[in-house]
Amino acid sequence: MGFSGDSDSNAKAQADAGAMVGANTSAIDGANDDVTTKPAKVVLREIVDAVYEQAWDAKKRGEPVGWSSSKFPAEIAEALGLAVVYPENQAAAVAAKHGGRRLCEYAEALGYSNDICAYARISLAVSDGAPAEERPVPPPDFLLCCNNICNCMTKWYENIARRHDIPLIMIDVPYNNTVDIPASRVAYVSAQFEAAIKKLETLFGRVWDPARFAEVCANANRTASAWLRACGYCAMKPSPLSGFDLFNHMADVVTARCKPETSRALEQLADEYEQAVKEGVSTWRRDETWRIMFEGIPCWPELQALLRPLKEHGANTVAVVYAPAFGFQYGDMDGMIRAYCRAPNSVCIEAGTEWRAALCRENSVDGILVHYNRSCKPWSGYMLEMERRWRKELGIPVVGFDGDQADPRNFAEEQYRTRVEGLVELMRANSVTRENGAPL
Repeated sequence: MGFSGDSDSNAKAQADAGAMVGANTSAIDGANDDVTTKPAKVVLREIVDAVYEQAWDAKKRGEPVGWSSSKFPAEIAEALGLAVVYPENQAAAVAAKHGGRRLCEYAEALGYSNDICAYARISLAVSDGAPAEERPVPPPDFLLCCNNICNCMTKWYENIARRHDIPLIMIDVPYNNTVDIPASRVAYVSAQFEAAIKKLETLFGRVWDPARFAEVCANANRTASAWLRACGYCAMKPSPLSGFDLFNHMADVVTARCKPETSRALEQLADEYEQAVKEGVSTWRRDETWRIMFEGIPCWPELQALLRPLKEHGANTVAVVYAPAFGFQYGDMDGMIRAYCRAPNSVCIEAGTEWRAALCRENSVDGILVHYNRSCKPWSGYMLEMERRWRKELGIPVVGFDGDQADPRNFAEEQYRTRVEGLVELMRANSVTRENGAPL
């Protein structure tokens, strides 16, 4: 597969694809590795702010600005030099700053049901002109959508495309019913990647450069490697961080994973965690009595409410599913496509269950806290069966709570607190059983 604007450059594109795996290649090393004295969390925040500022600057210059789903292949737009922002990231930022309810209600007044994804409602409200000062974005000139997240994403972006009368570039990634991704699936998605590139070339007068694409992919791989390394320090006992720290840094992996400055900042973050291990310090400044996995997307408007009872009971979140799910790594074109086919909501239950179970084993988890997310029904829909398998295979307690990723009306703090207390009681009983040598 060539991914080129003309057939003559196909062979070169194939050769350049091999450079993707070199995440530390000279294209992004050396002179670009500036030394900074700022903490990584500050640098990472500045990178995300810059993504949005650059989009506004592009709009002011009369250049096209796109809105993209978080798991559309970001490498394509980056290689073509197109400014892109991410409505899911914007919605999470708005919700975290307590603007989610206002925009959800705005969308509901337009006729959208409050039963659909809160991210979608926030984005549909913004697309209609509702102010979102918490994280303003320029209006879109084109849309990039990949349904490896959910089918709601498809209708969400179709509605915005109709409202603004702008092009929608859609990539369909079918649900994977098997653990392995068949070659026929790769070929099907590959053809859509190439069609998307050609469409963007035609729309905006861009020329596909395979060498630039290889450089972008190297950046993305380096970012993924650094991100997964940072996530991996949760496995240390005690952990030098809380999984909630990773939630705070996810914006960079969503909005800027193809940029060299992101890889450098995440490498710095991982280095900071490594140093913290050596010094015996942690961002989790409490006893680590219990180690838990948080399953699902966090309730962005209620992060402090989520943390309070965990802090009180010394339950550190040392495993999260949402953060490492954005660590796309690949070595060639087919590998890249397979990576985008492995989003959490597009893999079969066997693959999804084992991935999480392995994370629990590697991170020495004592229990699992599951967010039954009203906004994300595809994610939450098979959690009951996953819970059953985890209890059987891992021998640890699993407790769920009801909530929402962006609409605070769907979260009850007292219910959540009660569920955390129940999980702690079950982990304590499990610990006593283990100490007594009785079968679980």
